[in-house]
Amino acid sequence: MESWLRILFLFACLFPAFVECRIRRYNFNVMMKTTTRLCSSKPIATVNGKFPGPTIYAREGDNVLVNVVNHVKYNVSIHWHGVRQLRTGWSDGPAYITQCPIQPGQNYVYNFTITGQRGTLFWHAHILWLRATMHGAIVILPKLGVPYPFPKPDHEAVVVLAEWWKSDTEAVINQAIKSGLAPNVSDAHTINGHPGAISNCPSQGGYTLSVDPGKSYMLRVINAALNEELFFKIAGHKMTVVEVDATYVKPFKTDTIIIAPGQTTNVIVTANKGSGKYMVAASPFMDAPIAVDNVTATATLHYSGTLASSITTLTNTPPKNATPVANNFIDSLRSLNSKKYPAKVPKKVDHSLFFTVGLGVNPCSSCKQGNGSRVVASINNVTFVMPTVAILQAHFFGIKGVYTTDFPQNPPFKFNYTGTPPTNLATMSGTKVYLLPYNATVQLVLQDTGIISPENHPIHLHGFNFFAVGKGIGNFNPKTDPNNFNLIDPVERNTIGVPSGGWVAIRFRADNPGVWFMHCHLEIHTTWGLKMAFLVDNGKGPNESLLPPPKDLPKC
Repeated sequence: MESWLRILFLFACLFPAFVECRIRRYNFNVMMKTTTRLCSSKPIATVNGKFPGPTIYAREGDNVLVNVVNHVKYNVSIHWHGVRQLRTGWSDGPAYITQCPIQPGQNYVYNFTITGQRGTLFWHAHILWLRATMHGAIVILPKLGVPYPFPKPDHEAVVVLAEWWKSDTEAVINQAIKSGLAPNVSDAHTINGHPGAISNCPSQGGYTLSVDPGKSYMLRVINAALNEELFFKIAGHKMTVVEVDATYVKPFKTDTIIIAPGQTTNVIVTANKGSGKYMVAASPFMDAPIAVDNVTATATLHYSGTLASSITTLTNTPPKNATPVANNFIDSLRSLNSKKYPAKVPKKVDHSLFFTVGLGVNPCSSCKQGNGSRVVASINNVTFVMPTVAILQAHFFGIKGVYTTDFPQNPPFKFNYTGTPPTNLATMSGTKVYLLPYNATVQLVLQDTGIISPENHPIHLHGFNFFAVGKGIGNFNPKTDPNNFNLIDPVERNTIGVPSGGWVAIRFRADNPGVWFMHCHLEIHTTWGLKMAFLVDNGKGPNESLLPPPKDLPKC
């Protein structure tokens, strides 16, 4: 009888809507699974054989333990994207930053507590290009008895947007690295793992969201794509935006959202049509002369009682370069900033940083297709070199020669960042971090450059949320632009788009000791070196200090 009760309790803990359970345990078996899309099959790396992978459910305040067992030939690590990881950097996941990867046949238990967060986040592989198919949702419910700060929807659904290549994605990026050029774009986008109707594969099915007339549905939309920002819309229906990156926002209505890789957006849709089938569409956004996958992913909003043979009401997707549509959405985002959920924007700045983000060209004698050169990416002209020992381990154990603490506070040389590029497009290389004292306040201006091409860069900061206090087109003006900063209710995020040919300013408090990765969430840019890390020192006493590493921490 006792064993049955234990089984029932463990089962209940997987469904936190119905039970208060302080510990959530999950098993992630990393395995290859032959999968068919676009009338073509290939083996893909998955968690538990699923694409997208399983959803992690928890409540604010819960302790989450995920045992990851590696059954594939690749080294593996998992990042819990957006989870603060307060003092638990060992569980953050980026390979060679906070941990050595989990080698084939090995396992590692990620152990972290959800502190002061509720909403939608996601997990994904954080090594090679494995996150193309190794990703899934994290749904954090409020503490039991704590309501949403908006009318509770009747139902909820996870909607994961992604990309699909017919080829092996590891072969795609390996060929690009060998050539020194950009990789092939994906063959399709997907909604919950399915591209929908594709002209050259008419038998390809799509995801269906079944709804009842008059009911409301909260869609937890996640962009897990490798390299593309996406528009998302539903024919004939408005969406009320209530949250981004697991932070509440002032609700507003829209017919189109823009969501960059690494971002999440919760929207409420009311099924206010009596019946019918309505197209759900995910299409690319790119307002620079960069190649993208132009195939629109489609799904169906299907009202109960509507015949499957009924004609689907279609919708027009925005042009791929519809910058005004994107800006209209981004500019509408404001923190809720209520008494219960205040926007704690740092007013005083201890560290004022200015980082350029963009591309470059370095010599490469073996890159024949690139005529002896390769495309690289950098922050402040530093192309980050991944170490062979995890930086957090080197920091904690005092291992010398792994990294340096001389990451530049400003660009090493100034030029007209969004105008005529300099004649020398080469970058420096190094494993450099920027040192921050515990609890320091930081203002960071991220400036796009026009080298090779201006481009929107979705920058993700591990270990922290930040406030997006300002943005603009052209070069940031430190004398006049801060006068227009929003320090009252700026949106709070963990991933922010640096506008193509423009800049964005963020502020955060460095109240989390450890080593925290910051990088472009366009995977190709991360591969090319658009990444760095902040090293935050311990504060005073154990509650402001990094915990010691777990005994099962993987070895390099």
